[in-house]
Amino acid sequence: MSLTGFLLAAVAQLSQEAACEPWQPLARDGLHDPEAAGVPMLQSPAEALSVLPRDTAGNKVDWVRALDTDAIDPRESLDDDTALEVLDTEIVMRDTSTLNWVLFPHRPHTQWLACENCHESPFVARAGANPINMGKILDGEYCGVCHGAVAFPLTECNRCHSVRPDSVSARDVETTDPGETR
Repeated sequence: MSLTGFLLAAVAQLSQEAACEPWQPLARDGLHDPEAAGVPMLQSPAEALSVLPRDTAGNKVDWVRALDTDAIDPRESLDDDTALEVLDTEIVMRDTSTLNWVLFPHRPHTQWLACENCHESPFVARAGANPINMGKILDGEYCGVCHGAVAFPLTECNRCHSVRPDSVSARDVETTDPGETR
């Protein structure tokens, strides 16, 4: 199946899921064994997640807004002596064929994770050092380590492919080489 075919099928699946109730009970979610003795002791997704800001995809929670509104306050680290360094830089990736360019914002990522979680693996912290493409992401590499697994799904194309090339001035194009921080 081509990448385009896969994405169209994934979007169709997402639309079908969006029409369903947002959170399936654990005994019917296809992940938990409904016969397992521990399932009734677990908190239901609807109970846990319905108090958080809603989203239209994935687990239906807008985690960035949850952070920004203090609906959640995640631990900075499993180690009490590690503090997060929240970065407010962005990276523009222009090697996107005919799609909009990708804007990677460090801020929402570094509100959750220390730099060491991503650098130097899976990402080398040097412009042009990461041969990222959708095939690799769909295979669980680079962004796909989290997106599609624990972060918003890969069917939300416009969340990453958000920069229209014709909306950027010539000066900005010259200063935003693929993978360059701006």
